[in-house]
Amino acid sequence: MGDAPRTNDLQRTLDDGGVALGVLDSAYSPTLVEFYAELGVDFVWIDLEHGGPSPWDGDRLDDLLRATNGTETELLVRLPEPDPGLVRKALDAGVRNAFVSRVETAEEAQKAIRASRFRYDGDAGGRGFANPRASRWGTTDDYASTEDEETLVGATIESETAVGNLEDILDVSELGFVFVGPLDLAVSLGHPGEPDHPDVQDAVEEIRTKSLDASVPVGGLGFGMDDVNEKADAGYQMLNLGSTTGALQQVVTSWVDDFEGDADE
Repeated sequence: MGDAPRTNDLQRTLDDGGVALGVLDSAYSPTLVEFYAELGVDFVWIDLEHGGPSPWDGDRLDDLLRATNGTETELLVRLPEPDPGLVRKALDAGVRNAFVSRVETAEEAQKAIRASRFRYDGDAGGRGFANPRASRWGTTDDYASTEDEETLVGATIESETAVGNLEDILDVSELGFVFVGPLDLAVSLGHPGEPDHPDVQDAVEEIRTKSLDASVPVGGLGFGMDDVNEKADAGYQMLNLGSTTGALQQVVTSWVDDFEGDADE
């Protein structure tokens, strides 16, 4: 008897019009990923662009993915570039939700998404067929027919070029979502470290409105809960609440600040 295919709870939330809340685990710790799942977040973001293990390190991905097994929390993995080989590697390790950085054209987005599919847009896909961890080493029933349905691949929109090509990117078949990258967008627009600059905010708003008009789910960063709630009301469906290091900094700093003893004694 084979194993039943795993369903993708994050994809279900987006399809149902809900809002998924997550946390960036900047410690890359399976223990913390497991703990976040116990706390009930919808996804844990693992960023393989700006830090952490090599995106080619299947063993590390295995350990992080195991931490969400049997839970309703999904791992959301950011890949550093739209490399079809890298997409295939991550998905074969068991990643079901990925978004690709440095996407600037519809062609780049399409190549990444096609690499995630056995069948794509009515034609042959670009994913290789084997018996990796994603298929439970060949024991999953109907792997080929169900895997495409349970795999979500999105694109980060984080450059001036990408914004200029946004309508074509949004038109790419089976694009799962777009994730707004205001920090890198600020760099691209000549305002590094200024995500609140009017030029950056105008670009962010353009991404939001055009994505919603195209019925493509939008994800982004939450800068405090007021901002999270405002973005949810504005149509964002994936929102990152913060990071492991950010949460620790906030809590530990408050402990130190609230200490009433005399440090000189």
